[in-house]
Amino acid sequence: MAPSAMTRWTTSLSEAQPVPYWLDDPGKPHPEPALTGAETCDLLVVGGGYSGLWTALIAKERDPQREVVLLEGREVGWAASGRNGGFCAASLTHGLANGLTRWPDEIGKLEELGARNLDEIEAAVARYSLDCDFERSGEIDVATEPHQAAELREWHEELRERGLADGIEFLDADAVREQVDSPTFLAGLHDRRGVAMLHPAKLAWGLKRACLRLGVRVYEHTPALALKAYGAGMAVRTPYGSVRARKVALATNIFPNLVKRVRAYTVPVYDYALMTEPLTADQLASVGWKNRQGLGDSANQFHYFRLSADNRVLWGGYDAIYPYGGRVRAEYDDRPETYAKLAGHFFTCFPQLEGVRFTHAWGGAIDTCSRFSAFFGTAHHGKVAYAAGYTGLGVGATRFGADVMLDLLAGERTERTELEMVRKKPLPFPPEPFAWTGIALTKWSLARADAHGGRRNLWLKTMDKLGLGFDS
Repeated sequence: MAPSAMTRWTTSLSEAQPVPYWLDDPGKPHPEPALTGAETCDLLVVGGGYSGLWTALIAKERDPQREVVLLEGREVGWAASGRNGGFCAASLTHGLANGLTRWPDEIGKLEELGARNLDEIEAAVARYSLDCDFERSGEIDVATEPHQAAELREWHEELRERGLADGIEFLDADAVREQVDSPTFLAGLHDRRGVAMLHPAKLAWGLKRACLRLGVRVYEHTPALALKAYGAGMAVRTPYGSVRARKVALATNIFPNLVKRVRAYTVPVYDYALMTEPLTADQLASVGWKNRQGLGDSANQFHYFRLSADNRVLWGGYDAIYPYGGRVRAEYDDRPETYAKLAGHFFTCFPQLEGVRFTHAWGGAIDTCSRFSAFFGTAHHGKVAYAAGYTGLGVGATRFGADVMLDLLAGERTERTELEMVRKKPLPFPPEPFAWTGIALTKWSLARADAHGGRRNLWLKTMDKLGLGFDS
């Protein structure tokens, strides 16, 4: 990269605030008071992101008389649920390719359940008047290298042969650039109905309001410190009090699980994003993007990008940073060297937007597991359920995970709990230094594959055979 180009691109970051755009909102609700004293309830939900909010809401929908308490260690939606790209996908398996590789015999049912789940999210947005800029605009996976274009065409043909291509269209270079114009786009795969765009923080805040209206008792700035059996139920200790509950749903994702044996199944991967100032009418016209789809490129180290309601461009991805030891720390949320890299990639993709400035730059931790998609389980003789490992595609899938946790706590056999995806867990990550070394080698190999026509080396082929991987 020439020094002049670096200076030009990094200048676009000179006024960017190191805070998530979505959370920097004057309409952000005030937090609920912290718990002080003792509480009792039928169901305790630990975690105030999407996973916990959907669990509390659906629990009240299933049984309006059930007493539900939700604890959030900081503020509802402040972590991954308020920092993501706002891609709400139908896929429960981190994409169809991952699902087909891991659960080929169940992929039809998984796709059906995922489509139904996205429909139910759209229905809940309407039913509860969730003001979250929900748009069922779809997504285009774009090829920026010749081998990626060939792979997209072959993949689409395979989906057609398997009867899984409904609503999915292959776009050649002219067709994809008619949708969104970048000189780097060589082909695309357009999923017309399987993804919605939304404002992620507003979804979390709206779910919180809906929970409160249904009678869920929400306590913020109330971390859950310890979990133990208590009589016929469970007890959770907090800084200023405690909760006794018949059943507990753990929805803490990347944060340390109160069931310690679950912790080895996830590691944090830090992902970063930029947000531009609003595009002018002329700037937007130069890009096209009339149908407002979300986009992602087809590289192993991929970007995701979309328009906000006020026509800003969110541009994220590429770097996926694993901190040694798997620590989750606020200092990792800000990474200027990644922002500079992303800015350069943005203007390479959209040179017609030269001169656009970025207003926000931020990062956050994703809860990654070795199979890239959520896993589930119970503890304490079925009185505790957990879900984790969404690996960046939790905006939609967490609602499905909430249903699974409630099914498990009820002891019910349902079409969800009978899935192999629900019954079996991924492989756990090894201890350090093996986890860091393996992830670093995988990242290097993925970058090498991107630079060499997609050819996967022996390490990646071995990881594929073992069902392990690393993704952002």
